[in-house]
Amino acid sequence: MIQLITERCYGEFAEALISMHRLRYRVFKERLDWDVHTSGDMEVDSFDALHPAYLLQLATDGRPQGCVRLLPSVGPTMLSETFPVLLAGQRAPSTCSIWESSRFALDLAADAPKGKHAIACATYELFAGMIEFGLSRRLSDIVTVTDARMERILRRAGWPLRRLGNPRSLGNTMAVAGYLEISAEVLAAIRSAGGFTGPVLWEPVVLAVA
Repeated sequence: MIQLITERCYGEFAEALISMHRLRYRVFKERLDWDVHTSGDMEVDSFDALHPAYLLQLATDGRPQGCVRLLPSVGPTMLSETFPVLLAGQRAPSTCSIWESSRFALDLAADAPKGKHAIACATYELFAGMIEFGLSRRLSDIVTVTDARMERILRRAGWPLRRLGNPRSLGNTMAVAGYLEISAEVLAAIRSAGGFTGPVLWEPVVLAVA
């Protein structure tokens, strides 16, 4: 299951968000050794202060084992503020129909179930959650900065990145920016490859107080 957490639910899901930041620390600081901002055993940056939407991929015991952050492109984004070199001279997207994804991370056991092309089912589920989120917000695309390895995974999974420019070496990573299509057709392909048929995204209902 994919848990959607938006600003109005931060308090209700505070523990899950702490677990997410710890997951990001394990992946981006400890495993990938990226130059990221940390606080204790958590990875947190300035974009977390912009009230993003978070998707958490949950294990069967309810523990977050995957995550991604989503921000509207009409505000500050990592592509426009941190990685403009990847735009290849183009303007960063700034439209209500495009959001940016960042901090995509999974921390899975070695024997985690696999879907097609030896890609973890949890990866497919998080991809599907991103597309379902996009469809619910009537997005045309998600723009993202990723590395060459993830670009290959996206291509094998059936959700290819449409590059904005050529990959560039940033620190110890070969990074590239591009668009990911949001459509019912892509969602159907991802669901089929991941071995599931129905929706994966769950958003809590917040009741108004009289």
